[in-house]
Amino acid sequence: MNVALLAVDSKYPNLALMKISAYHKSVGDCVEWYNPFDRYDRLYMSKVFSFTPDYDYYINNVSGEIIRGGTGYDIHSSLPEEIDMMQPDYSIYPTIDNRTSYGFLTRGCPNRCKWCIVPQKEGNVRPYMDIEGITMNGTRPYAVLMDNNILASDYGLSQIEKIACRKYHVDFNQALDARLVTDDIAKLLARVKWIKRIRFGCDTTAQISYCVGAIDRIRRYGYNGEFFLYCILMDDIEEAYRRIECWKEYGGKVLPFAQPFRDPHNPNQIIPQWQKDMARWTDRKELYQSTDFKDYQPRKGFYCREYF
Repeated sequence: MNVALLAVDSKYPNLALMKISAYHKSVGDCVEWYNPFDRYDRLYMSKVFSFTPDYDYYINNVSGEIIRGGTGYDIHSSLPEEIDMMQPDYSIYPTIDNRTSYGFLTRGCPNRCKWCIVPQKEGNVRPYMDIEGITMNGTRPYAVLMDNNILASDYGLSQIEKIACRKYHVDFNQALDARLVTDDIAKLLARVKWIKRIRFGCDTTAQISYCVGAIDRIRRYGYNGEFFLYCILMDDIEEAYRRIECWKEYGGKVLPFAQPFRDPHNPNQIIPQWQKDMARWTDRKELYQSTDFKDYQPRKGFYCREYF
């Protein structure tokens, strides 16, 4: 077969499409990114988010199945097991370094956060893969791991122990839960070789103290690198401002990253302008470090001071 892949709404490496590509190549099929001028026997379309636009061009060059998958199309969609367990085909993303791997060690999350669909889609946290499989037995020792709450799993902690012992470099790019960082876990995390930074979520005022405690503990055990905090923006502008502003005293070694809340069940949601402005101010570090949000002028003739 001639098989085409289409990542509808994300340029970030799509793990599902990489595994689909690997499977079809293993059975002798030809696989390439979708080109509207070519002919195909099957097309796989992957959409990550429910609120992003669909592919809006007419498709008339596929003689067989068009398979739409991903949370953006169906929250319950998943790969068949024979495909899910494949090693990803990294060749479809030439920009991925040949020492870098992508994957999950665990799936699911025990939390029930308003802004997250993972528990609904995947259930409670559970073991999924081994770090040796993801890194291809160390041939790709820089692992980008997309677990949603690995610290909530004993299996996950044992995998982090293995990562530290094997001296793999990792990035848990969906963030760790600072509320779970005990002294023992802090000591373990300080042993890990991190790809640039450690990430935590700081989505509520109550989480500030947990993040401070986790950062202090990990530093106490010898980690001197950068911390990165995901900060979702909800309805209260003053609460969001306090939660983001407080990290300036860390001198650029703790970086907040603001994201407006996106309702997965409301594709027509209108994002308040203050959330867009606060996100831009926070995420542009030269703006965040040099000015206060109350003095930030994102659009001509309009001052953020008017928000407060």
